[in-house]
Amino acid sequence: MKRFTNLFVQLDRTTKTNEKVELLKAYFLTAPEEDKIWALALFTGRRPPRIFKSTQITEWAIEQANIPYWLFRESYGSVGDMAETISLILPASVSTSEKSLHELYDELAQLKNASNEDKKAFIIQMWKQLSPYEIFVFNKLLMGSFRIGVSQTLVIRAVGEVTNQEAAVVSHRVMGAWNPYDITFHELIQSENLGDQFSKPYPFYLAYAMEGGLENLGEPNDWFAEWKWDGIRAQLIVRNQELYIWSRGEDLVTDKFPELHAIKKYLSDGTVLDGEILCFQNDRPLPFAILQTRIGRKNVTAKILAEAPVVFIAYDILEYEGKDIRTLTQRERRGFLEKTHQTTGIEVFRLSQLLSFTTWDALRQLHTQSRAKAAEGFMLKRKGAPYQVGRKKGDWWKWKVDPLTIDAVLVYAQKGSGRRAELYTDYTFAVWDNGKLIPFAKAYSGLTDAEIKEVDHYIKGNTLEKFGPVRTVKPKYVFEIGFEGINASTRHKSGIAVRFPRILRWRKDKLLEEADTLDNLRKILEQFK
Repeated sequence: MKRFTNLFVQLDRTTKTNEKVELLKAYFLTAPEEDKIWALALFTGRRPPRIFKSTQITEWAIEQANIPYWLFRESYGSVGDMAETISLILPASVSTSEKSLHELYDELAQLKNASNEDKKAFIIQMWKQLSPYEIFVFNKLLMGSFRIGVSQTLVIRAVGEVTNQEAAVVSHRVMGAWNPYDITFHELIQSENLGDQFSKPYPFYLAYAMEGGLENLGEPNDWFAEWKWDGIRAQLIVRNQELYIWSRGEDLVTDKFPELHAIKKYLSDGTVLDGEILCFQNDRPLPFAILQTRIGRKNVTAKILAEAPVVFIAYDILEYEGKDIRTLTQRERRGFLEKTHQTTGIEVFRLSQLLSFTTWDALRQLHTQSRAKAAEGFMLKRKGAPYQVGRKKGDWWKWKVDPLTIDAVLVYAQKGSGRRAELYTDYTFAVWDNGKLIPFAKAYSGLTDAEIKEVDHYIKGNTLEKFGPVRTVKPKYVFEIGFEGINASTRHKSGIAVRFPRILRWRKDKLLEEADTLDNLRKILEQFK
């Protein structure tokens, strides 16, 4: 734990990319083999299932600290992070522990079916042996809230440099389903037989948002344009006579979409398609909110299948007849994709439409039809481009429509995390309805650091009520809120849910009474029915 905690602290203290890479490299060069695989799992989001409830850990910490519950809640409200709060209130450790990261997880695995008394004894004993920083990281691991300011791309780069491999190779090897309990770092990263893992997807290629005008891209004839759909990015794989469907979040979701299993009959072994899973009906995409009714469900019922039918819209092919063709050009891969699609005749397997245009002005005109098509805008792809790994600039661009907007009032606030743990940065916004302010959305981004400090000062001086870490704020400030989609919702008091809300600007030119109404939101909703 000491070595991993030291890495965590050092990474948290720097914002420089090269420094983070060097810290990661030093760790992977010196850490025990058994610890490396666990560190890699944590940095790539593969955490084992939680065996402790946060409420249990909180109760045991309050008991050890010998403080009243209200004081803990006040402390948590000030700190803004449960794991950190616990590390700060616990008594100083009475001994030290040399337990390594993998030894910790081995012991946690043995506690899976243990009694609450045994679990409590283990946690308390660990707290007594760890430093405050170690307790903080330990608590993060226990609660499943381990996050650190280092991207998977940097981790991949560091591992690649340590093992003398291309980042693309390492990225591919950490994709898919693997369990740090069942595989070593060497087997995962440096084994020569990884190609035998039939289910393994390829790293996804991600686009950047458009920068500047279309003319900066060169000749229109060098580009493909497709509708950008709001669904689940996925790879559909047929290998070894089996079908595998992976989401971009590296979740195996094959069982979640039984309608798509029929595609396997029509694809040759050794085929990998990249595309989008959408709810689709009457030859038109349905709102993302309908697709959300299927996400996270253990069982997909007949009712769900009827109410939220899905299709797979393919827009790229990465493997053809067992051969990795990502280095071919976009134009060449499109040819193989169209050839593959021609062999099928089922509604659930659709081909992404290439839009016809000869000038940028013609494409701009098509772009105005995006919302009418239930699309987010366009994807622009250079015809001569290979399929790359991760987010790269230059060959794939996403050109989204301008967001929908509404002017709303700040009514609730909560402190952020990390370097903003002492600032109120998480806001809830409301609109008017018959003289009352009705909350409808939360937003966490869009203000400058200076604006955040100004809003934070106002919140601290104009709090009406406190509910744990949440403060009710005296209504005054109006903000323009942008969002990508809007749907009716029975789960929200406003009856409306918006997708990807964020702050576009602080409307200091508007009075409180001039904020928008719930009727305005309903009118926007009507446009998309």
